[in-house]
Amino acid sequence: MRGTEQLDVLLNDDTLGADHRRIAQKVAENQRIEFDEGVFLFEHGSLSYVGVLANYIREKKNGDNTYFNRNFHIEPTNLCVYDCKFCSYSRLIKQRGDADAWAFSMDEMLDIVWKYDEQPVTEVHIVGGVLPQYDLPFYLELFQKIKKHRPELHIKALTPVEYQYIFKKAKVSYEEGMKMIKEAGVDSLPGGGAEIFHPEIREQIAADKCNAEQWLRLHEIWHELGMRSNATMLYGHIEQFHHRVDHLERLRELQDKTGGFQTFIPLKFRNQDNQMSHVPESTTVEDLRNYAISRIYLDNFDHIKTYWPMIGRTTAQLALAFGVDDLDGTIDDTTKIYSMAGSEEQHPALTTQQLVDMIRRVGRRPIERDTLYNVLQDFTDVEFEEDKAYRGYIELPVVQN
Repeated sequence: MRGTEQLDVLLNDDTLGADHRRIAQKVAENQRIEFDEGVFLFEHGSLSYVGVLANYIREKKNGDNTYFNRNFHIEPTNLCVYDCKFCSYSRLIKQRGDADAWAFSMDEMLDIVWKYDEQPVTEVHIVGGVLPQYDLPFYLELFQKIKKHRPELHIKALTPVEYQYIFKKAKVSYEEGMKMIKEAGVDSLPGGGAEIFHPEIREQIAADKCNAEQWLRLHEIWHELGMRSNATMLYGHIEQFHHRVDHLERLRELQDKTGGFQTFIPLKFRNQDNQMSHVPESTTVEDLRNYAISRIYLDNFDHIKTYWPMIGRTTAQLALAFGVDDLDGTIDDTTKIYSMAGSEEQHPALTTQQLVDMIRRVGRRPIERDTLYNVLQDFTDVEFEEDKAYRGYIELPVVQN
């Protein structure tokens, strides 16, 4: 049943309460829901109810198209000057000698890029810990060398957490700094470091790094330069529902102002090996509700992405019926951020064929995109023999159409 049909059935349900009906009618009429209505959805919206609304919006915006790209990550270091309570990935500088700590040299990072010279990747995603030696001159040189070597490779690099630190250290303004990294070859910003914007929560889980206003301002400046970026929210820990809606509201307000955000990625808190291990993780039902309500609330965002290494392949497939239209990319086992926190995917890598098969199995159209959502190939009717260039972690059967 299509999203419009599902919504019609919902609106004709005589048992639907007045508040639920009012919100559903607003969605049907393309009207924006307000803060209190967002909180209401989190408090009283069943999975099936919010799923119908989110799927309607998803199909209205993107049809059955489900996007992915061919990408890899560089994580320069997991050593960090900050001590975020939720982080299982980072190590303090005094732990530099630990077996699970690393700090790559520039040549080692460039070697990772060279490794993909013969492969049809379109994006390198660069994000990691914050260390004094990874300063503004270091990153400017790194970006310039990557772009000189492979001009067509899209560089999506560093979060406001990293930029706020290196600009302060370099004694340059945010405006000067963002212009410099654009000129060095950065093409877009990832969405990390947002966590939860509300100070009641942020000061408990990430008090020593950039605050919400700084995070938002850096993205705003980037958008003013004509560039695009993503946004995230870390959910499912000590925040309350109104903190989530506050986070979504701030993103929606900035998007109204600049239009520079491409996609929103809810990030599930994982509790392995961090200072918040006593906090239970959210259930799959709550994960799907959060995706759906994010899709409903962020009416001015074109895309909602699930990061499949974080929640696993099965839940990622389910999310495609709850407002999600993007599965991220092939990744090729180049990130440890979530595997170190206990995610389902300990070796995150998928072949193009596997991603396409995941999408097809739930009745959606697999579309390879570049980072800016330009369509590179529609894989709906492509028949694979084998994609040896992207042999993944688990082999799937050959797709027959």
